[in-house]
Amino acid sequence: MQKDTSSYISTDHAGTLDGLFRERVRLSTEQTAFTYYDREQKKWIDLSWLDMANLVSRWQSAFDATALEKGDRIAICLKNSPEWVIADQSALAQGLIVVPLYIEDRPDNVAYVIQDSGSRLLIIQSAKHWGNLVSTAPDALKGVEHVIVVEGEVSHKNNDSPKVWTLSDWMAHLPNPLKERGGDPNDLATIVYTSGTTGKPKGVMLSHKNILSVAEGSGKAVGLRSDQTLLSFLPLSHTFERTCGYYTPMMWGMHITYARSIQTLADDLLQVKPNVLVSVPRIFERVYERIQGQLAESSAIKRKIFRSAVNVGWRNFKAEQKMGRRGPSHIFWPFLKKKVANTLLSKLGGNLELAISGGAALPQPVAKLFLSMGLNLIQGYGMTESSPVVCANRPDCNDPESVGHPFDNIQVRIGDNDELQVNSPGIMLGYWNNHKATNEVMMEDGWLRTGDKARIDNGMVYITGRIKDILIMSNGEKIPPVDMEDAIKLEPIFENVIIVGESKAYLSAVIVLDSEKWVGLAKEHQLDPFDQSALTNNKLHKTVLHQIARALKDFPGYAKVRRVALTLDPWTVDNGLLTPTLKTKRQVIMNKFENEINAMYSK
Repeated sequence: MQKDTSSYISTDHAGTLDGLFRERVRLSTEQTAFTYYDREQKKWIDLSWLDMANLVSRWQSAFDATALEKGDRIAICLKNSPEWVIADQSALAQGLIVVPLYIEDRPDNVAYVIQDSGSRLLIIQSAKHWGNLVSTAPDALKGVEHVIVVEGEVSHKNNDSPKVWTLSDWMAHLPNPLKERGGDPNDLATIVYTSGTTGKPKGVMLSHKNILSVAEGSGKAVGLRSDQTLLSFLPLSHTFERTCGYYTPMMWGMHITYARSIQTLADDLLQVKPNVLVSVPRIFERVYERIQGQLAESSAIKRKIFRSAVNVGWRNFKAEQKMGRRGPSHIFWPFLKKKVANTLLSKLGGNLELAISGGAALPQPVAKLFLSMGLNLIQGYGMTESSPVVCANRPDCNDPESVGHPFDNIQVRIGDNDELQVNSPGIMLGYWNNHKATNEVMMEDGWLRTGDKARIDNGMVYITGRIKDILIMSNGEKIPPVDMEDAIKLEPIFENVIIVGESKAYLSAVIVLDSEKWVGLAKEHQLDPFDQSALTNNKLHKTVLHQIARALKDFPGYAKVRRVALTLDPWTVDNGLLTPTLKTKRQVIMNKFENEINAMYSK
């Protein structure tokens, strides 16, 4: 198919999110819209915008038969796929409100969101997912009237409550014209539940205009084009991926390919060869850690060549950004680029023009590595309550220590306690059925309190910490634990960590060791890796503290960890210690390790 070169669709022209879809279908009818991997046929399948329109219209007809009314909520619990987009667009075109659910979340969390949002219809990935949900929290699902199961057979159907359908039984057989509903851009489009690092998640209410305004700002900021392919792998239940990896590419008429899974991402990159990637820092961190592990086992000459490539490439990057000058060593760059940079970038598919990182801070050593190799790595900042992006670096103005300038239609300021505050057309309508929480973050003049500490230099925003996460030690020193934790996690032997020490004389850490590295580490200390008591060995702790000190060498002297508690049990979404976006639930972890933490301060 020919690449479409039509201009992007503006917020005003789209009007609503479903209006955006209809206009894209009109402008790019025969262009490839989405690609996914069919496991039965064992091949990648393309869908044009016309194909998508026909599928959406069939789902719209099926929605007509459910007797749902404008403003009713429907929940989507699907993996990234064309079906996710089809479910979303067909519901929005009916004036329904979409409640996205994280497919890998614990069933009790999913049930809470369904119940709290009052969702009347649920679209779920498989019969297995539905069975797990029903068996875990049946009472929370009493308000659900219809369940659509995309994969597998269901044991009970129309005579039960709720009515459970397979997708093939529910979906209309023939396409009809797409509905032209002419909705209000300010109407509520979706309720997105925040991850909830403490307490129950809150439902963030976002309008069509909220999301479209940020999608448009995002595409303009990084210079997207219609001839680019984006590889989507972050869950579409995450606002970052939904806005930047779905609606924004749709605005520009890009081609979206869905990765098979996180586990196959490395292979998918090689097969798809994307031009654009939207990611969280953890993906880049894992590549960085793997490289560091490989370097540790390489020869001295290979390590020297790699370090030279990073140093020379970094000076090149700074010169391109007008933040420095190239040195005499630049004459070696053609050799270093061929031997090192091109080899690394080929692992990302070889065609990557833009990588966008958000959702958490990108550690500086990680950013430096990829930028020095010539990857156009852009860090941005935002939150679900702002749809979500507020600001981002630009390709020609990229300071990796910053999260960049705000978009043209967004204002930022520094309030009390150095808090970053935002005024944006993307700011939420409020929290669903939670006026108290809304009033805590929404100011009288319409600005949003972010809860993040920041400074603004020359119009660029620098995040310096999280107000609620700041630890104040007994000597009055203030510690940003997340920054320290990010630095520690770059050491290959550490899988996860939290820093503790509120009102204490010194800092301590609860650490999850990498299970693969643990066996070798235990043998180095003549310990039995299968003996749980080995984790309390004093010499092992000294080694761990030495590695932590090395990771924190750039932090102030008072930011020193003096005690550790070690574990091999991973922190996951399933065991309730991580949010669906892989952030640590600090208070939950502290409660779980209360005895170990108390012991670190009783020695």
